[in-house]
This record gives sequence, C-alpha cells and structure tokens, in this order.
Amino acid sequence: MSHHNKRPLSRRTVLTGLGAAAVTLPFWTLSGCSSDSSDTTVTSTDSSNSGSTGSTGSTGTSSDLDLSYSWASGGTSALTANFPDDSLFDSASACALALTGTLTQGPCYFSVGSLDDISEGQEGLPMQLCLQVIDSDCNPVSGLEVEVWHCDVAGIYSGDTSGADDGGQQFNSAFCTDNDREALQSKWFRGYQVTDSSGRVNFKSCFPSWYSSRTIHIHFKITSNGNQELVSQFCFPDALTANICTTQSDYASRGIQDTTLASGRDTVYGNDYDDYLFEWQQNEDGSLLAFKTIQIS
Repeated sequence: MSHHNKRPLSRRTVLTGLGAAAVTLPFWTLSGCSSDSSDTTVTSTDSSNSGSTGSTGSTGTSSDLDLSYSWASGGTSALTANFPDDSLFDSASACALALTGTLTQGPCYFSVGSLDDISEGQEGLPMQLCLQVIDSDCNPVSGLEVEVWHCDVAGIYSGDTSGADDGGQQFNSAFCTDNDREALQSKWFRGYQVTDSSGRVNFKSCFPSWYSSRTIHIHFKITSNGNQELVSQFCFPDALTANICTTQSDYASRGIQDTTLASGRDTVYGNDYDDYLFEWQQNEDGSLLAFKTIQIS
C-alpha cells in the first residue's frame, strides 16, 4: 500500500495557515437516496428522497454534516457494502435532467483497460462510484464505454502510459505526477467499464484529494464504438470535501482544498457547477457512495 502521500509535494503544498476556519461553506442542497432511518449513520432531513438503495447511509444538505462522521480508511479492501440497486437513480425518472455538459479533458488523461476496482491497492477513503447513462428521452443506454480517472490522496495522478492507446501523447507527466517515482510506475485510479442494460457502471475506488487551482473532481469519458460521445467531470459539494479533508486520516494532514466551489476560482467550473455535483451518501461501513446520472443526446 502506498505511503508516498505522506511527504510534501512542491506544487500541492497547502497554503500556510489555511484551515477550516479560513473557508466559508454554503448550505448546498444535495439530492439523492437515503435508507431506512434505523440504519443511517447521520440523520437526513430530506425525507422526500428516502428509498431502497442497497446501501445504508444518508444524504441531505450540508447542515447534516458534522464532525461526528466516521469515515472508513484502508482503501477498497475495507469496502463491505454492496453496490445499491438501480432505484438509486430513480430521481432521474421524471426526465427533468439537462444534457450533461462537456468540460475539458485536461492534461492528465491516458487510456487503460477495463477494471472494476481502479485503486490498485492505494490508500484512502473507500468509495463506490456509480454512473448511469441515459439518452434525451431518459432511456438507459447500454454498450457504452465509460472511462474514469482521478488523482490520489496526495492530489497526483498515476503516470505509467505504457500500453496506452494514444501512447500518452496528451499526458503532461511533470504536471500530473509531480515526477513522483511511484506515480510514474503506476496506473491507479483509471479504468473503464461498459454500461449494462440499465445504462450503468460501478467502480470501486478511493475519494480523490485536491491540487492547487482545482476543486476535488473526477473526470469521465464516454465512447460508443470508438467514437467519443462526451468528455466531462463531476465534483463534490464543499461541505462534504471539507468534512472528509479535516476528519479522515488520509486527508487531514493536507487539510481543506485551497480552491472551493464557493470561491468561484476553480479553473474549470468557475461559478457554474450545480449540474456537475455528485449525489452521495455514507455507507454503513463508513465508505462513500458517489453517484450521478449522465444524459447524452
């Protein structure tokens, strides 16, 4: 298991004096599904979103977040929760979604193979990542390749481009890996799956961390028969990232991200991020469930 995140990284060093008190967090409304209240870890105030997700936990507004949250550690080996069933995505059944917008691919992409667990044994808060792809009529789309990639608990990306379809020609190694020796020899937190009859893919991963000028985010690319359909990225509410980055041991040493969504300074989202926020809940095992419906034309 990697421990490279424990040493300081030059371009991702936390600004001196930056802490929880330095960041003003708004009250975000988070939609999603929560399980029976007898199984929840915290109390959700959003009873309208109750449903059977297959995982115990809770979603709600940032006011539900407090420091009594107990997040799991140990990477994906600590995951014991089952992936929730398709009722997780029932909130999209009314077909009220806007088409998911295209956002920059960024300099840290290269292609890798099909994987269910993309962590390669890395440490961090274990995370279930569930995505569903639907068309403009809200019908699930099967047979699409959904590829995801994100950084690790130190805010750096893996950088072993050997075997990449594009040869890693668009990959900015120095920027993305910080020339970290282990990162340069790794392909962690990258992989793709093919959507099933429900338009769905499930990944096991770990919650990513941050690097300067960017809020915490996960990239994704959708491909159909070799043709690119959509490239974009999703992010997490400020209140959730602040909670994890100040209470979970793998992230607390770095503290709160230096670029929050509320600041409007993120170089990709700016002030336009509402449609790109993950829905989420905490599972009974202390892991994070992050999920989102993607609508393509």
